[in-house]
Amino acid sequence: MSTIQEIKKDLKIALVWCLAWGEELQPKCDRQQLETAVNALRNNGEVPPELAGIVTQVEHLQNIPDDDQPEDITALKKLAGDLWNQTTPIGLVYGGVTKVKGYVFESANLMEIRGASAILDRINLIDLPAFFGQQKPDNDLEDYRSPRDWLNREFPQLSDALIPELIIYATGGNILAFCPAAYVDTLANAIEKRYTHETLTANSCAVGDKFRLLEIRFGMLAPNLDDTPWFDWYKKQVNNPLVEAYFGNPKADNSDVKKCFFNTKSFNELTRKLAIRFNQRRSGNATENRPSRSYPPHLETHPYLVRDTNDRTSAIDTVEGLPSKPKFSEPIARKYFMGQVTKRDDTNRNWYQSLGLTWQPGYVKSWVKKFENYLDDSESEHQKYYGGNHSRNVTESRNMEEIANSSNYFLSMIYADGNNMGGYIQQIKTPEKYRQFSQDILEATEKSVYYALAKNLHPHQLKNLRKPDNRKRENAWVHPFEIIAIGGDDVMIMVPANKSLAIAKDIGEKFEEILAAKGRYNIIEKSPEPNNIIEKSTEPRKPGNIHRYLAENATHYDSILSTSMGVLTIKYDTPIYYANHLVSQLLKSAKEKAKKLKKDYSYFGGTVDILTLKSVTMISSNIKKFREDGLVVNTQPKLKLYAAPYTLHEVGGLIKTIQAFKKVDFPRSQLYQIRSFLERGKRTAILNYRYFCVRLKSDNRRIIKDDFEDAWCLPQDKNNNGNLAPWMSIVDDKTTIYETLWREIIDLYPFIELDYQSESEKPQETEVSKS
Repeated sequence: MSTIQEIKKDLKIALVWCLAWGEELQPKCDRQQLETAVNALRNNGEVPPELAGIVTQVEHLQNIPDDDQPEDITALKKLAGDLWNQTTPIGLVYGGVTKVKGYVFESANLMEIRGASAILDRINLIDLPAFFGQQKPDNDLEDYRSPRDWLNREFPQLSDALIPELIIYATGGNILAFCPAAYVDTLANAIEKRYTHETLTANSCAVGDKFRLLEIRFGMLAPNLDDTPWFDWYKKQVNNPLVEAYFGNPKADNSDVKKCFFNTKSFNELTRKLAIRFNQRRSGNATENRPSRSYPPHLETHPYLVRDTNDRTSAIDTVEGLPSKPKFSEPIARKYFMGQVTKRDDTNRNWYQSLGLTWQPGYVKSWVKKFENYLDDSESEHQKYYGGNHSRNVTESRNMEEIANSSNYFLSMIYADGNNMGGYIQQIKTPEKYRQFSQDILEATEKSVYYALAKNLHPHQLKNLRKPDNRKRENAWVHPFEIIAIGGDDVMIMVPANKSLAIAKDIGEKFEEILAAKGRYNIIEKSPEPNNIIEKSTEPRKPGNIHRYLAENATHYDSILSTSMGVLTIKYDTPIYYANHLVSQLLKSAKEKAKKLKKDYSYFGGTVDILTLKSVTMISSNIKKFREDGLVVNTQPKLKLYAAPYTLHEVGGLIKTIQAFKKVDFPRSQLYQIRSFLERGKRTAILNYRYFCVRLKSDNRRIIKDDFEDAWCLPQDKNNNGNLAPWMSIVDDKTTIYETLWREIIDLYPFIELDYQSESEKPQETEVSKS
């Protein structure tokens, strides 16, 4: 990862390049002189005298402290010095793919889903950086040349105006980059056209604008700089509703008025303007000199032509060489073929050539390959994951059945997204901090996923495969997971159901741990980030209100950024588009829980919502309505027959509690019988729970008391020595609600394994034969 000094150096080169280029299609200075200056800056050499003044101006801009806050326009003018008269515009472009799920999950076939994701990854991570002359060190030269050659054919001269340092970030499906002012619209068009050219059907959007050098530090300024409304004006208008909507709501005593103003008047204001334009254009509105959709896909259709397997586009042929003989349109053929290339599946690729298609997928390193590289970088992680197995004998899972094979044909989809990201981005004041933030989040997201998978999984040997097309893979060793996407702070993976909760918990905790270690994302007021707009609540935390499970034992990382997750456990043959629809709802529910805990108790940690489907038809409507209608008893007091969502600490407690019930071999029939009494009222359920518990052996009764009753079910009144098992009491708006995790215990019971104290206690899989 780049240091902040390396980032500042890159962006200094980018700004010097744009200013020296000027406003026309050709640079206003000698091209060779410009390239000499850039190479000198890269190597800490001497810049030609003709461009030394521009370098000085850019250095002046970068040396303005983040906490320098001029009170009026006169003070700003004095602080700016020569920057005040620098009028050469600099282009700034923001773009990327939109409606990602509509493209990726258009198909029900996992091979097509991973292929669609890989095509987008290649465009995001390889093609667009290649426009700027940036070649990834681990990619083939041809993968760099191909998009460059395409750019030169479609948009002549554009590549000559771009250099790698212009990129602020290009991760997570979006790109933000500087460019010479004359090429703003051309670059935006090139980004959109590349997505259409490669995917045919994916939606994309790119917008741009031109700004002055001083605006990069102090936000948008009036055409006549002296007419710019500044802080002295803002103090008089602070209670105006329109002004509040733009700058944010200050505290009642106006103690943070300056913070609100200067958090807005920064580079963040420029990106906000582009984000607004992006949303307008994505909605179909024309933007200035560009049509509403520069390069829409054109696909032939006719009422009498056969549709493809998705029933959307006309099929070009039936592929006899693949299982189920699918009808492929060209968009689906590209996805499937890219899925084979990415997954290193060489079994049958001749079908693609037989269709007569000329598009070539190129190469993008799969997420599983990156996971293998992660293991190779650490001998201890490599040994722990592979054990006595040889890594060369382990292949990637080809479908959902192979992932679920190690967990009784059930798997879990985990969908994660970052918390508090928008609030933190609002305080970023410079492009250098934007790039640093992007790199930090991508690093934390990737490493936390790899860490959790390596900690909880091992290669699995396929046994008793059910689908006829899969049986040829019998006894093969596979990585028992699928990483569908990792983009920015988003993660979507599939894992065996018996490890899903532990993996989700470890992803969330590792993400917070990595960011906390950087020292830039602290909750506490001594955060090195100035003017931190995310602060601790002044209200004291009430014990037990954040975590319902042994709150005093919880570990909190000092990071304002975290992740929320949805974990959906399904059978291997569940339609994936249906699973994606449900897991998105679980993520939304988990994020709502995180927002409430942050607002009420200043809790910035992660949350997880959980749902287990034993059959596809369990939920016909949305999850929220299903729970409200079927799992809430509106009696006095109100009863909730579920406890999700959970904090990360509570997820760990849920795993330990289920292990306790398995350890004492609590009769499954009694688990179900107690569940049937929940709807009959609080006292009836308590009475029947007590009846079953007193029949346990004393040692087993103590385990249940320690790991379930005393851990979850103690009343909020600490002077009360009893407990409410199987209920938990929650005070919401001064009303006590009783909820229970009993249903989650039953649903997850088959998928939680006992925590063996030593390796010798674990059942051993047969080792892979070493090569």
